Order: sequence, then structure tokens, then C-alpha cells
Amino acid sequence: MRAFIGFFTTRRVQEAAERIRREATPKLNGKWVEPHNLHLTFQFLGEVSRPQLIDVIKALQEVARSFAPFTITYKGLGVFPDARKARVLWMGVSKGANRLKALAKEIERKNARYGIKPSSKAFVPHVTLCRLKSYDRKTLNHLMTKYRSVEFAEEEVNKLALVSSTLTAVGPVYSIVEEFYLEG
Repeated sequence: MRAFIGFFTTRRVQEAAERIRREATPKLNGKWVEPHNLHLTFQFLGEVSRPQLIDVIKALQEVARSFAPFTITYKGLGVFPDARKARVLWMGVSKGANRLKALAKEIERKNARYGIKPSSKAFVPHVTLCRLKSYDRKTLNHLMTKYRSVEFAEEEVNKLALVSSTLTAVGPVYSIVEEFYLEG
């Protein structure tokens, strides 16, 4: 099973993403994430076996017991890898970003005990909005400047989800395998 650990966003984030999509189209071309699929990923696991899945569930139970719910604020837009070679447009996180980083680090640490390798890239709390194929640089820069200090939404992070990801011709299909409520 192909899987990741994260959580899905709220309607307010989905609505903000839709406004950005409408404003950016047709100047930014790519695969926009469907509103119901918008999420924040703590760790992409890739293909996991049934025994690994059981280990991941154990690790997430431990992590959830050690973290209390907290509030985050979605703010600003960014791109990966950089503005000159943008491939991914994302919505960032300001308030609560350090808590998200600590949570991601702990998830990777616990999963490493079970042979799941941590990411080689530093964790940047974000929600992917679009995988860019082509774009007008002026439009992209305008959007990033316009929304630099805009707070899109605030929400409570109170659970983690182990999510299966099935790739299809029309895009990924996500299914929650199990949720883990933060209890720390």
C-alpha cells in the first residue's frame, strides 16, 4: 500500500485555495489539488508492507499520546524548489509551524525504529495547491507578493491520519486507514 502520514484541511482552507486557483488560471498551468484532497503531509511513506503498516500504527499511537492539540494559522504562498524553477505552489503555515516541525520530527524518529527512512529534505509545513507545468512568472510573483502576509485560516490540529494513496489517471484517491487523536 502506498501511504503517507498527515491531516486534511478544513473548508476555510479549501475555499481560500479555490479563490487562488480562480485568480491564477489560466496564467498558472498544472495539476491543481482537488479541494477535498488538500492536506499537510508529515511523512511520505511510499509503499509499505502489512507488517510495516502495523509498526507505523504503533508509532503513531505513541506520537499521538505525547502531543497535545494545538492551533495553526495558514499564511502566505510559496513555491518549491524556488521562484525561478517553481514546480509546486503551496500555502504556508505561520503560527504553529514549530509545533508541526516537532511533530514531523517525532513521527520520523519513531518510524525510523521500524526501518522507515526519514526524508532527506527539511520539513516545511505547507499544503500543496498545484503541481505547476508552466506559468507566467509575473503572475506567480504577483500572487506570492499579494498573499505574502494574508492569513487564510486558523485550525486546530487535533489528530494525525495514516492515509493510503492510490494513483489513478484522474489523480490520487486518498483513504484514511486510521486516525490518531492527540492526547498529550
